[in-house]
Amino acid sequence: MLIADRYELDELPLGRGGMGAVYAGHDRHLGRRVAVKFLGLPGGPDPELEQRFIREARILATLEHAGAPTLYDFGTYDERLYQVMQFIEGVTVADLAAEHGPLPVPWAAAIAAQACAVLSAAHALSICHRDLKPTNLMLCPDGSVKVLDFGLAMLRETDVAQFTRAGQILGTPAYMAPEQIQRGIAGARSDLYALGCVLHEMLTGRQLFTGPTAYAVFEKQVKESPAEVDGVPGELNVLLADLLEKDPERRPADANALYERLDVFVKELPPLPGYLDEGANPGRMYARVVGRVS
Repeated sequence: MLIADRYELDELPLGRGGMGAVYAGHDRHLGRRVAVKFLGLPGGPDPELEQRFIREARILATLEHAGAPTLYDFGTYDERLYQVMQFIEGVTVADLAAEHGPLPVPWAAAIAAQACAVLSAAHALSICHRDLKPTNLMLCPDGSVKVLDFGLAMLRETDVAQFTRAGQILGTPAYMAPEQIQRGIAGARSDLYALGCVLHEMLTGRQLFTGPTAYAVFEKQVKESPAEVDGVPGELNVLLADLLEKDPERRPADANALYERLDVFVKELPPLPGYLDEGANPGRMYARVVGRVS
């Protein structure tokens, strides 16, 4: 399929999500791989989903962070909205944990710390992700992490009323903060709670809260406190407990504070055979020099 006389798409999608499908493609004009995300669901047009899709594109265009996909283009094809984005090579944290099992502490902390860096930039622009989870974190071959899918992100508190369907809680139950479930309110510290759920899952190899229904998971998120994780430093268990506080005011103050607490565990990163490229990496070389300047 060729869209906009420019983007040649693969026949089968890479995956499907809550708002449509993502295809790998080739940009004929610039000779590069791209990912094309289509808005398309059965049942015809949905004005709310269209607004959310447009908003996601604006958020990506505004964020401009190395840890988020770059938005190249946006348009309409065959009466369907589409986004053309940077093609990301790598493995999702969900797949990594499923295949590898519990991750070494330094890698779990490194992945979470990089997610913090993206959240810090997003929160500074009053952008809350609202759906942070392992399938939305991509570990790239150079060890960098990309935060994906800003489809549920909000730009300001007024978005909550505008983009929350009546009688429906938007998000993924296993990673939703209690205030999202109880009051439909999500702030910066809600993203930190979700990241705490992800960090716990990386360290244990299993979801923190599970149940036969979404409502069973909701009840655990609101009422249950997680047990400590065996085999990790005591300070890390303290950090997890702080992140997973039911009261958002008792969680770390912001993504910057969380980054500093995670950074102490990012040392002596062991190899992850089959997942990370070896050898010199131009991106890391550049970042190392910039870090020294900073």
